[in-house]
Amino acid sequence: MAAGYAELLRTRHAARLLAGTLVGRLPNATAPLAVVLFVRAEGGSYALAGALSAVYGVCNAIGQPLLGRAVDLYGQPRVMLPASVLSALGMALLAAVGLDVLWLAYAAMVIAGFFTPPLEGGLRALWPGVLKRADRVHAAYALDAVAQEVMFAVGPLLVTLCVAAWSEGAALLVINLIGVLGALSVVVSGPSRQWRSGPREAHWLGALRSAGLLVLIGAFFFVGLAMGSIAVAAVAYADEHGGGMVSSALLSALGVGALAGGLVYGAREWPGQPESRLRLLTGLLALGYLPLVLVPGVVGMTALTGVAGVFLAPALACAFVVVDRHAPKGTVTEAFSWLVTTFGVGSAVGNSVVGPAVESGGAVAGFAVAGAGGVAALLVLLSTKRFLGDPVRPTPDGSTAENDRNGAAEPGFRAGHQA
Repeated sequence: MAAGYAELLRTRHAARLLAGTLVGRLPNATAPLAVVLFVRAEGGSYALAGALSAVYGVCNAIGQPLLGRAVDLYGQPRVMLPASVLSALGMALLAAVGLDVLWLAYAAMVIAGFFTPPLEGGLRALWPGVLKRADRVHAAYALDAVAQEVMFAVGPLLVTLCVAAWSEGAALLVINLIGVLGALSVVVSGPSRQWRSGPREAHWLGALRSAGLLVLIGAFFFVGLAMGSIAVAAVAYADEHGGGMVSSALLSALGVGALAGGLVYGAREWPGQPESRLRLLTGLLALGYLPLVLVPGVVGMTALTGVAGVFLAPALACAFVVVDRHAPKGTVTEAFSWLVTTFGVGSAVGNSVVGPAVESGGAVAGFAVAGAGGVAALLVLLSTKRFLGDPVRPTPDGSTAENDRNGAAEPGFRAGHQA
């Protein structure tokens, strides 16, 4: 798998697009931690920090599919670069006004969240044209899931370093400026400027016509809830165990665990269909969240958060393929953006719920919310198996063919098992 990744990255434009997308998504990945740290530095409560983060997440969730549909209609540069600039200006407004005028702080979160560019869905829309071969496209999904964990590991440390060197407000400005530069790198590239969406059926529901996609949205809402809860609970745990770099260490350990899990997952072949595998991976993900309520010392807690992250990247990589199999044709950016929306809504709800939970029960209560989210995600997938089955449809000659846009086996799986 490592050799396959190296070959993929040697393809013209591939490394630049992957790196630009990851850098461009840095503000979104670090927003929960950066906003919580800023609010606490301004004297605000965890409940207020959670509420502001929730507004950001909900508006992000609303904006992603709308901007994704706009990208499908008008192309990437005309949508993504202006959106990135507006999102950064929203965060700059928060840094400028602080908490003195609360309605302006909430307005800043609305702007920053809604205009977050759909870079993740946009990248997956570009892969077929850049990589040409369907097997490489599926390998890129796995690489994306692994590579983004580097961002989740490095992002919290970068926020903390900016806070230590300057201030919490400066961290908001620096991170978002970096994000704009990443988006700029993507949209000025040849593949982004030349890309056009395929033909699609005119329907107001767009990608949401797929029952399988709706199931994924339901399940990954709860995965997002767990992730949003952990971001706030980690700060609460740090307050109880010496503060400083502890919260960043926990969140970075979560990302490192996911990175390791993704590398191991992609290094071997797995039998069976990805829909069934996704249920198993989600169950293991939920199992990893539950021990966080033990809240041992810093070393033990860092180890537990690392273990909790192990199955995140494999679950995401598998979910990317399942989305590709179940999405209606011509809705590629929108369909992947809905998965991002799922995380946004779930993370926002997690931020909102975990704030009062932490206020009343401390870090233990915060991590309990995360565990409950993981279990709920598994229950959604188990209770809707008939909607998220193997997408087989009859062909004109009476045979069957899978609803896979790319029509190729998923890398890391034995030949003969379509993904």
